[in-house]
Amino acid sequence: MVTHVAAETQGDERGALLAFLEEQRGGIRRALLGLTEEQARSRPSASELSLGGLLKHAAEVEQSWLARARQEPPAVHRDQSNWHECFRLADDETVAGQLAYWEHVAAETEKYIRSAPSLDDTFPLPPDPWFPPEGRVSLRWLCLHLIRETARHAGHADIIRESLDGKTAFELVALEQRG
Repeated sequence: MVTHVAAETQGDERGALLAFLEEQRGGIRRALLGLTEEQARSRPSASELSLGGLLKHAAEVEQSWLARARQEPPAVHRDQSNWHECFRLADDETVAGQLAYWEHVAAETEKYIRSAPSLDDTFPLPPDPWFPPEGRVSLRWLCLHLIRETARHAGHADIIRESLDGKTAFELVALEQRG
């Protein structure tokens, strides 16, 4: 990524983790700058991925992990029968709507992580076949997982955007800075 994350205040592990997560969210958001809804929905490669779909997926994934940490059901239940829907904007969904939703989820994530007694606190993994039986993970693991997941898709977003109109991450950062 072509942005810089400022060093954390000494001893502020939560702040550092949240800053790196926000940097990666920015990569996905920047990839959408200046695009039409049609461009955001388009799939310019052999992949089924679109920028709008990546945005929706990143927001849903973050919300679902936050819900797990809170030991609540996710806002949208996904399984093998509907997993593909989280990578595609529905007819009534827009980029602006998904960006606003993700902003809300991001604020909730930050509030939850900052208010937790310890990053060592754990929560159970769901009983899905791809998780270890009776597995638990820490809030630190959650932050690292969200950074990894978001960074992976920010990289996909860079490639999709460049395939759409040739704009690279460097150009998009400059565009964002100009306002």
